[in-house]
Parts: sequence; structure tokens; C-alpha cells
Amino acid sequence: MTTTDPRNSASPTTGPKDRPPLVSRPLLLRFVSVFGASASFYLLLSVVPLYAKHSGAGGNGAGATTGALMLATVAGEIVAPRFIERFGHRVTLGAGLLLMGVPSLALTMFSGVAWITVVCLLRGAGFALTVVAGGALTASFIPSERRGEGLALVGIVSGVPSLLGLPLGVWLVSEVGYAPVGVAAGVCALAPILSIPGLPEKEYIAGRRIGIMDGIRDRAIARPAVLFAVTALAAGIVVTFLPLAVPSASTGLVAVALFVQPAGAAVARLVAGRLGDRKGSSRLVFPGLAVSAAGMFITAYTSSAVAVVVGVAVFGIGFGIAQNSTITLMYSRVPASGYGTVSALWNIAYDAGMGIGAVCFGVLAQQVGYPWGFVCTAALIVLALPSAWRDRGHGGKRSRRRRFEIGGVGAGAGAGGAFSRQGRRGARRQTGEGLRPARGAGAGVGAGSVAASRAGRSSAAA
Repeated sequence: MTTTDPRNSASPTTGPKDRPPLVSRPLLLRFVSVFGASASFYLLLSVVPLYAKHSGAGGNGAGATTGALMLATVAGEIVAPRFIERFGHRVTLGAGLLLMGVPSLALTMFSGVAWITVVCLLRGAGFALTVVAGGALTASFIPSERRGEGLALVGIVSGVPSLLGLPLGVWLVSEVGYAPVGVAAGVCALAPILSIPGLPEKEYIAGRRIGIMDGIRDRAIARPAVLFAVTALAAGIVVTFLPLAVPSASTGLVAVALFVQPAGAAVARLVAGRLGDRKGSSRLVFPGLAVSAAGMFITAYTSSAVAVVVGVAVFGIGFGIAQNSTITLMYSRVPASGYGTVSALWNIAYDAGMGIGAVCFGVLAQQVGYPWGFVCTAALIVLALPSAWRDRGHGGKRSRRRRFEIGGVGAGAGAGGAFSRQGRRGARRQTGEGLRPARGAGAGVGAGSVAASRAGRSSAAA
């Protein structure tokens, strides 16, 4: 696979008066499944570990259920592009919602940890299919000139149920029990299936598909994913360990900080989306990482309530910028045939980064303490800044941007940036649509708390 040119980053192609409408009927229909999948996922995210513990699994068993969920999610994201290639995006999206919904309905049929783990594995695989196939579909519904802004809007739609679902699920369990919550999560996933037939699905021929390994080998695609994984690593650390790092008397402070972080990220995504559409998303990756590092440095002053809240807020802003700019940049560097791979790689970077961050930080904090652990995390982000700087590109200089057409669909019409050599050789026509974008505290140090921070994701993913 020929390495795409990093300079081919998203840049403005039209003036403000010429910008196409952002919201279309297909995108509105897609919002239904985005919201439903996110609501189903987060309603049970903290409830399932509680149910496992209630069933006698203990703390380790409760943590293992969330670990199974995240393991299945990452594995599903790896195989999702092949599934899409074989069955199409709508079928894959529907299958994902089905895998999320049916096991949720059956959650309380049995109480053994083995059964609960199977439910988690199925739901994790289903969630992976929804974020990859659905994300690629979403990308095709957003005008390329407004891709950054559109992905930010999708993030808000999926972020609302993620923010509300976590506390709501736990509260509902205390009020009505586990079975009704499982049914509610199942309905949230299954009901949106009715909206899928209204989504356009078009066959296209654009040369050889860009596979996962192709994307990993292509630095122009892999570099933004790795840079985002570094910030996702820090996000997993914040969500998992901030409640442990601050004084035990500061429970209210933790609640405020953990709300401020995703709120700041949501606002930053919107601003970064609009700015990236005008100036080029490649120009925002560096500041996103720099602001994230500054936030982690400030958060290290865990003895100061003001420093913790301000630091987490600053980190949230940087994380939001990194979220939007990296996914938008990755989409801009592939043809439509690569949208599924981009969606998979970005979500893998999200989940793997957060999981690795939580696990490794736990070991580090035991040796140096939480404040110095936060400092080391900030330093790790700083080490990634040179790579982000080299990848800034020249997004604002359209004259220096190579543009290729695949069956009449140019970079500005959905592919964004340079295409792979295989795509340029093999493509002759495109009959259709395109594809998709971006989508995350349960028990235990790792996956559970980590996944909760996906509340900021929303993915794209979703």
C-alpha cells in the first residue's frame, strides 16, 4: 500500500456562504441508532459488575465481566471491516444492535458469572460492530467540507446518553431491580433497528479495500491514531484513578471534576470541528496534545481542589480537540473504501489506550504515588508532541494538495485526502454511498472505569 501524503489533511474548500447543509434525513435517522446504542451500552456498564457481585462473583468476578466486555469490543473492532465488506454496513449495524439488545434482555435469566461473562462478550462484540459500521455510515452522510463539525455533532448525540446512562442505570437498579434495567437496555438497542432500512446503502467499487494492516502500515493513517491513543491513555487514568488520588473527604470534588472533564471535551469537539473545517484538522492535533499535557500537569496537584478541577477541565478540552481532529484527519486521508478501517483503528486506539493506561498507571502509582504518576502521564504526552508537530501538514494550502478522483468522487466529495495506489489503479466507478465515523466505571482498575470515560467519546462512534 502506498503511504498517503500527510499533507493531505482536511482543509476548507468552500466559503461560509457556500457550505452545504450539515443535517440531512439520513443523518437524522442515523442519530436514532447512535443514541440507542450508546444508551444501551452505558445503562448496563456499571450495572453488570454490580449484578455480578450481587450474584456472588466478588470483586474480581465483577471486574472480569467488564474486562470481557472491553476485550470483545476491541476484538470486534478488528474484524468488523471484513464483516462489513461481506455483508454491508446496514446489515452489520443491525447485527451489532441485535447482539447488544438480545443478551441484555436475557441478562437476569441466570446469575452465574459465566453467564454474565457471555452476555458481556456478546454485547462487546455488538457494540464494536455498531461503532465501526455505524461510524463509517455516518461519515458518508456528512459533507466533506463540514466533516469536523458533523463528527462533533454526532459525538454530542452519543455523549448525552453516555453521561446520563451511567448514573441512571445504577439508580434504577436501586429502585426497580436488575431485570427492568436489562430490559430497558435491550429495548434501547433493539428499537433503533427499525430505522436502519431508511439509511441509504450503496454498493461501490473503489479498488482494493484498505484493511486494518494496510492502515497500520500507512504512517499518515496510523500516526493520528497513535497520537490519539496517548491522550486516550491519559483519559483512562483520569477516570479510573482520580477518585483514588484526591483526599477521601473530597467526594463532591471528584463528582464535579468527572463531570467537567467530558463537558469540556464536548465543547472542545464542537469548536475543533468548526475550526478544523476551515483551517485544517492537522493543525489542531498538536495543540490538542499540548493542552492535554498541561491539564495532566495541573491535575498532579491533587491536594488542591482548584487545581484538580481546573486541571481536569483543561485536560478535557485538550482531549476533545484531539478526539475530533484525529478522526477527521484520518477520514480525510483515505478514500471512501477506507472509512471502515479508519473507524476501526480510531476506536481500537480509544479502547486500547484507555485500558493500557489504567492497568499500567496502577503499577506506576504504587511505586511513585498518584501525583508523580500524573506528572509522568503528562510527560508521556509531551514526548508525542514532536510527532504531532511533524504531522501538522499544510491543510490550509489547497494548491499544494493532491486530489484524485475515484469514479467521479474526489477528495472533497467524501474521501478527503490522498488515495492509496491500489485505489487509484483499480477504481473506475463508484455507484454509491460511503460509510461511517466516530463513539466510553465499572468494577476494577481497568476496563470498567476506563470504559466509562467513553462518555466523552461518543465515538464517533457511536
